[in-house]
Amino acid sequence: MNRAGRALYLCLTVATACSTVSVLAAEPPAVPPSGSVFGMVQVVFALLLVLGAIGLFAWLLRRFAPGQASAGGMLKVVGGVMVGPRERLVVIEVQDTWLLLGVASGHVSLVHSMPRPAGDAIAPSAPAGFARVMSQVRAARAERR
Repeated sequence: MNRAGRALYLCLTVATACSTVSVLAAEPPAVPPSGSVFGMVQVVFALLLVLGAIGLFAWLLRRFAPGQASAGGMLKVVGGVMVGPRERLVVIEVQDTWLLLGVASGHVSLVHSMPRPAGDAIAPSAPAGFARVMSQVRAARAERR
Protein backbone atom coordinates (compact mmCIF):
# COMPACT_ATOMS: atom_id res chain seq x y z
CA MET A 1 0.00 0.00 0.00
CA ASN A 2 1.45 3.38 -0.93
CA ARG A 3 1.73 6.41 1.33
CA ALA A 4 -1.50 8.05 0.14
CA GLY A 5 -3.40 4.79 0.61
CA ARG A 6 -2.10 4.42 4.16
CA ALA A 7 -3.04 8.03 4.94
CA LEU A 8 -6.56 7.47 3.58
CA TYR A 9 -6.89 4.23 5.57
CA LEU A 10 -5.77 5.94 8.78
CA CYS A 11 -8.10 8.89 8.23
CA LEU A 12 -11.05 6.58 7.64
CA THR A 13 -10.15 4.63 10.78
CA VAL A 14 -10.04 7.81 12.85
CA ALA A 15 -13.32 9.04 11.33
CA THR A 16 -15.00 5.71 12.14
CA ALA A 17 -13.71 5.79 15.71
CA CYS A 18 -14.86 9.37 16.18
CA SER A 19 -18.33 8.64 14.81
CA THR A 20 -18.62 5.59 17.09
CA VAL A 21 -17.65 7.70 20.09
CA SER A 22 -20.16 10.39 19.14
CA VAL A 23 -22.96 7.81 18.77
CA LEU A 24 -22.12 6.26 22.14
CA ALA A 25 -21.91 9.67 23.76
CA ALA A 26 -25.28 10.70 22.30
CA GLU A 27 -27.14 7.79 23.91
CA PRO A 28 -28.42 8.69 27.36
CA PRO A 29 -27.44 6.23 30.05
CA ALA A 30 -30.19 3.86 31.20
CA VAL A 31 -29.64 4.67 34.86
CA PRO A 32 -27.60 7.81 35.49
CA PRO A 33 -24.95 6.96 38.06
CA SER A 34 -24.84 9.91 40.37
CA GLY A 35 -21.66 10.20 42.38
CA SER A 36 -20.51 6.63 41.74
CA VAL A 37 -17.03 5.45 40.87
CA PHE A 38 -18.37 3.97 37.64
CA GLY A 39 -19.44 7.41 36.44
CA MET A 40 -15.99 8.87 37.17
CA VAL A 41 -14.26 6.02 35.30
CA GLN A 42 -16.57 6.58 32.37
CA VAL A 43 -15.74 10.31 32.23
CA VAL A 44 -11.98 9.69 32.50
CA PHE A 45 -12.14 7.02 29.79
CA ALA A 46 -14.07 9.34 27.45
CA LEU A 47 -11.58 12.15 28.10
CA LEU A 48 -8.62 9.88 27.36
CA LEU A 49 -10.32 8.66 24.20
CA VAL A 50 -10.89 12.21 22.93
CA LEU A 51 -7.34 13.29 23.80
CA GLY A 52 -5.97 10.20 22.04
CA ALA A 53 -8.03 10.98 18.93
CA ILE A 54 -6.73 14.57 18.92
CA GLY A 55 -3.13 13.35 19.29
CA LEU A 56 -3.55 10.80 16.51
CA PHE A 57 -5.07 13.39 14.20
CA ALA A 58 -2.20 15.83 14.89
CA TRP A 59 0.33 13.09 14.21
CA LEU A 60 -1.42 12.20 10.93
CA LEU A 61 -1.43 15.81 9.82
CA ARG A 62 2.25 16.22 10.58
CA ARG A 63 3.17 12.91 8.94
CA PHE A 64 1.10 13.15 5.76
CA ALA A 65 0.76 16.91 5.24
CA PRO A 66 1.08 18.03 1.60
CA GLY A 67 4.22 19.99 0.79
CA GLN A 68 6.35 18.02 3.24
CA ALA A 69 7.74 15.65 0.63
CA SER A 70 11.50 15.60 0.22
CA ALA A 71 13.27 16.63 -2.96
CA GLY A 72 13.74 13.00 -3.91
CA GLY A 73 17.38 12.92 -2.86
CA MET A 74 18.43 15.72 -5.21
CA LEU A 75 19.33 18.11 -2.39
CA LYS A 76 21.49 17.24 0.59
CA VAL A 77 22.73 19.54 3.34
CA VAL A 78 26.44 18.82 3.75
CA GLY A 79 27.16 21.24 6.59
CA GLY A 80 26.55 24.67 7.99
CA VAL A 81 27.82 27.20 10.48
CA MET A 82 26.33 30.23 12.21
CA VAL A 83 28.26 33.42 11.41
CA GLY A 84 25.97 35.82 13.23
CA PRO A 85 22.78 35.93 15.25
CA ARG A 86 20.64 35.64 12.11
CA GLU A 87 23.15 34.67 9.45
CA ARG A 88 24.61 31.31 8.56
CA LEU A 89 26.60 29.63 5.82
CA VAL A 90 25.28 26.33 4.49
CA VAL A 91 26.88 23.86 2.08
CA ILE A 92 24.27 22.15 -0.12
CA GLU A 93 24.96 19.27 -2.50
CA VAL A 94 22.99 19.32 -5.75
CA GLN A 95 23.88 16.32 -7.94
CA ASP A 96 27.69 16.64 -8.24
CA THR A 97 27.99 20.30 -7.23
CA TRP A 98 28.44 21.85 -3.81
CA LEU A 99 26.88 25.26 -3.27
CA LEU A 100 27.93 27.54 -0.42
CA LEU A 101 24.86 29.60 0.46
CA GLY A 102 24.67 32.63 2.70
CA VAL A 103 21.37 32.51 4.57
CA ALA A 104 20.14 35.65 6.31
CA SER A 105 16.74 36.76 7.50
CA GLY A 106 14.83 37.56 4.36
CA HIS A 107 17.07 36.15 1.63
CA VAL A 108 19.50 33.44 0.50
CA SER A 109 22.50 34.21 -1.70
CA LEU A 110 25.03 32.03 -3.50
CA VAL A 111 28.52 32.64 -2.11
CA HIS A 112 30.47 29.99 -4.01
CA SER A 113 29.97 26.82 -6.04
CA MET A 114 32.43 24.00 -6.64
CA PRO A 115 32.40 20.42 -7.91
CA ARG A 116 31.87 17.75 -5.30
CA PRO A 117 35.19 16.52 -3.91
CA ALA A 118 36.14 12.99 -4.94
CA GLY A 119 35.49 10.33 -2.31
CA ASP A 120 33.72 12.66 0.14
CA ALA A 121 36.94 14.33 1.27
CA ILE A 122 34.93 16.37 3.77
CA ALA A 123 32.71 14.59 6.25
CA PRO A 124 29.39 16.35 6.99
CA SER A 125 30.03 16.31 10.72
CA ALA A 126 33.66 17.50 10.61
CA PRO A 127 33.90 21.22 11.45
CA ALA A 128 37.61 21.24 10.58
CA GLY A 129 36.75 20.19 7.00
CA PHE A 130 34.21 22.96 6.74
CA ALA A 131 36.80 25.46 7.97
CA ARG A 132 39.17 24.23 5.27
CA VAL A 133 36.53 24.75 2.58
CA MET A 134 35.85 28.25 3.91
CA SER A 135 39.56 29.12 3.82
CA GLN A 136 39.75 27.87 0.22
CA VAL A 137 36.75 30.03 -0.72
CA ARG A 138 38.29 33.08 0.94
CA ALA A 139 41.61 32.45 -0.82
CA ALA A 140 39.86 32.10 -4.18
CA ARG A 141 37.96 35.35 -3.61
CA ALA A 142 41.14 37.15 -2.55
CA GLU A 143 42.87 36.01 -5.77
CA ARG A 144 40.01 37.41 -7.87
CA ARG A 145 40.37 40.86 -6.33
